[in-house]
Amino acid sequence: MNVDTLSPEARMWGQPGKSYDGISFGLSDTISHTVQALWPRPGERILDIGTGTGWAARLAAWRGASVTGVDIAPGMLEAAETLSAGFDPRPVFQQAAAEELPFDNGSFDGVISTFGVIFSSEPSKSVTEMARVVRPGGRLALATWADEPDGYIARFFGLVGEWSDAPPPASPFDWGRSSWLKEVVGECFEIDIHEQVTTLYAPDVTTVWKEYVNGFGPVAATYATLPQNRRDAFRAAFEDFHRSFAAGSGLAIPRLALVIRGVRL
Repeated sequence: MNVDTLSPEARMWGQPGKSYDGISFGLSDTISHTVQALWPRPGERILDIGTGTGWAARLAAWRGASVTGVDIAPGMLEAAETLSAGFDPRPVFQQAAAEELPFDNGSFDGVISTFGVIFSSEPSKSVTEMARVVRPGGRLALATWADEPDGYIARFFGLVGEWSDAPPPASPFDWGRSSWLKEVVGECFEIDIHEQVTTLYAPDVTTVWKEYVNGFGPVAATYATLPQNRRDAFRAAFEDFHRSFAAGSGLAIPRLALVIRGVRL
């Protein structure tokens, strides 16, 4: 696809390509637990929304499921294809938005999204689409960031926003409120919600900076648009923020997440 036809969001998220897999590595505990919450079975048809580099899709395929992963960013999909080589059954990846899924009603036995659909620009429409493409009695599993105003994730996005002139990505925090989940997702799925701390362990702040500036679209895009003197200051602010998480021989960064399990009504 011609990159000039992509939305700014698709370009931003897709720019890191395979480097985004390092971000998924830091989220791998909760990604794995969310796949467990779905519990894919051999031969089941599973949809992974906002698949990124395909970490959850590959775990579901490893369990024997027939997996389709969708994302708005071709850069992510190209990386997912490369990283999924050799899997049997191999996940299939295609470009699609959560708000407009190109699948028939009841096409899937289960749907999963690990920190992906939470960035939808139209959350309620995305829920309606997830419900539409899952058969009655099919399963749902989501990993979301808890709505914790003083927590790491809110402070992290606040820091990036201070340095960026671009419009911020859609707020993920609707998906982190139990009341919203019960009202909106609960209209289509019978759900239960579990809190989970996703801890990022890293050796030092330089390592965290390199992972994010190379692998995470909002940080990479912000850094790329700054003049050199502002780039140095952005990096310094980023590293200072993370230095407060020093613990023993490295960093331990706790991030409060929710794992949501559901059954299609």
